[in-house]
Formats: sequence, C-alpha cells, structure tokens
Amino acid sequence: MAVALTGGAVAFGAARDGGRVAPAAASAALDPGALAGADPDAAVAALQAHLKGQPKDHDGWATLGLAYVEQARTKGDPARYPQAEAALRRSLALAPGNDRAVAGQAALAAARHDFTGALADADRVLKHNPYDERALCSRIDALVELGRYAEAARAADTADARRPGIPVFTRYAYVHELRGDVTTARRVLQQALTGATSPGDIAYVAAQLGQLAWNQGDYKTALTQYARALAADDTYLPALEGRARAQAASGQQAAAVKGLEAVVARAPLPTSLVALGELYEARGGAGDREKARRQYTLVQAWIALARANGVDADLDTALAAADHGDKAAALRAARAEWARRHTVHTADALAWALHVNGHDTEALAHAREATATGYRNASFLYHRGVVELATGHTKEGRASLAAALKLNPGFSPLGAAEARKALEAAK
Repeated sequence: MAVALTGGAVAFGAARDGGRVAPAAASAALDPGALAGADPDAAVAALQAHLKGQPKDHDGWATLGLAYVEQARTKGDPARYPQAEAALRRSLALAPGNDRAVAGQAALAAARHDFTGALADADRVLKHNPYDERALCSRIDALVELGRYAEAARAADTADARRPGIPVFTRYAYVHELRGDVTTARRVLQQALTGATSPGDIAYVAAQLGQLAWNQGDYKTALTQYARALAADDTYLPALEGRARAQAASGQQAAAVKGLEAVVARAPLPTSLVALGELYEARGGAGDREKARRQYTLVQAWIALARANGVDADLDTALAAADHGDKAAALRAARAEWARRHTVHTADALAWALHVNGHDTEALAHAREATATGYRNASFLYHRGVVELATGHTKEGRASLAAALKLNPGFSPLGAAEARKALEAAK
C-alpha cells in the first residue's frame, strides 16, 4: 500500500469527520494518478508514443517515469526503476525542479525503499505547492515506513483537509489500522468505496477492505470484498492474491493454490511466492516440497534482481530467509533494516530473525515493540508468543498465541499450525 500510485478521480468530504461523499472533477489527461486503474504496459506505450512527437514535454517525461514505477510495482519487475529514474531526470533537465518530476522522484524512492529520500522529495514539493496530492501521499507513506506514526497521523489529517480523495483516504485508513483503530479504518474505506466510480478505484478500495477483513479473520467479508474488486477489474493482482489467501484460510486449498499460481506467473513478488510455497508445504503431497523449494529459490532471485536495480530488499530478505532460507543472512538483513527504520514490521522481522538464530532474550523486546501500537496482526502475535515461551514467560506466551489464533486462525498455512502446536505444548 505504501508505494502504490492510486487513482483519485473522485474527491470526498473529510475522512476524519465522516463528511458526505461529493464527486469532483476527473483527473487531467496524463495525470499519473490515473495509471493505477489502467494497464501499465498500455500507459507506458502511449506515453512513449506521445514523447516521440513531443520530446520536450517535461510533464510527459515525469508521467512516463511514474508509469515505469507503476509497471515495476504491478509486474514485480525492479528492472523498470532505472528507466523511471532516467525519465524523471529528463523531465528535470527540461524543467528544473518541476513538481511532477520531484513528486515522481519521491514515488521512485519509496518504491526502492529509500523512505528518507522519499520524504525529502515530498517536502521539496510541498514547500511551494502544499496542495500537491502526490507529494501529500508520498509524505504519509514515507513517515509510515520510517515508523514515525504520530507524524504520519498528522500528515494524514493535513492531506485529508487539503486534498480529500481516494489516495488520501486509503492512507488515512492505514494509519488508523496501524494504531489498532480498525473501526475508523473500515469506515473511511467504506466511505471511499461508496464514492468510487472508476473500475481502478473500485478495485483498489474494495481490495483494501478485503485485506482489512482478512486481517481480522473475517474471511466471508474478505471474499465478498475481493469479489467486488474483481468484478470491477478481474486482473487486479492484490485482489487475486487476497482472495487466494482468504480461500486458503477458509479451507479451499485447491482454489487457493490455483489462484496463487496465477498470481506468481504474472508478478513473482516475495510475499506471493512465499505464500504459494507454504501452501505447497502444507498440502504435503508428492512433489509438493520440491515445488515449495522452487518458490523460495525464486524469492532469492527476485531479491538479487531488486538489489541490482537500486532497491533496499533487506526486509524481504529477513522475512523470507528466517523461515525458508539462510537464517544468518536473515538476521544480518533484519539488523540492517532496523538500523535504518523502526517500524512495527521491522521490529517483528528482527524479533523473528533473532529467535530463529537462538537469541530469544534480545528478540523479546522487539517482539513486544511490534505489537505496541495496537496493530492487530496475527503473525506478529504468533512470533511474540513463541519468543515469550522461549524466554520463560509461559503465561504471556500462551496469551499471545491464543490471541493470534482468535484474531485470524488461518493467518499462515504453516504458522497457524505451529501456533496451535506451541499452545498445546505449553499447557
């Protein structure tokens, strides 16, 4: 969510006061916000054709740079990032300091996980154009990913007051979800969905509602929302992946495997590759272990490609390698990421990497920090519970494991089973 380029063809009343939905003018032509609802390949091709005839169009070059970022995100192809960088530099050479290109640099920096750079670029734009929607959103994203949650909440309030709309609403909701306020997050997303008109906006917001429901273990609602997203855009990958995860948690294993196989065929990103690998492992049939191993190997290939194209992939490395790879490498990556930013996700990754390497005493503080904001995440609670048991905090460990399974009993094909085993053994 943090690096997505979202639509925004419809604006709304302020999210925080539950204002009435009020449609606004559609986005202008070549607005990069429109890219999220379009085929990124078609968008890139159209922009390239346009720039052949208008090579000095600095807005066109900036929008092409953003289109490459979107293409990389949707296809899981980090090789597009150098192309994005070149297009944005071309825009800035034609019109030094232009807002669209600098905002594009913020989006590119965020996509490469350079969140300090993303924040600096967003602030550059907002210094003289405080109503720039892309910069407002990038600023929220960067603060969230740097773990500066109080500042992110204030930035979301500011963005909601200045440019209310789907891009701001979804970020506003996520900031509240990270603080444990699921009720507000759901209300804001439902408000956004009510006013969404384009297929891209409907698919995006409905998928966010599906993810929110899945995190709370409400698989029926999650599947309903993913179905709504796919009715608007049957190729929308986050909805396809989310539906597969909800199907797996609901016991529809064959459908889940088929769905995730289709997802990784189009966008072999680490989270979906690991999810598919774990489904194969959980299935336990002939050849399934080898199929799982191939998925985990592909994760490492993606990480190598990402790093070659300027992406900080330490968090991806830590998360995948801790359970399915080189445990020592997982810890090195987790420590490196923690040195750069303190978020609930990096705290959880570091805690788990420490645990699998036998450093449970050090892991305990990080595991508790991962859940300290109130963020309701079953995987974080599972990791915390295992670490608490390993450090002799049996009562707390059992409570954390029970809370994980109560919140989202199908949070992971393998993790949920391990949580049940650990809870039973701790009686």
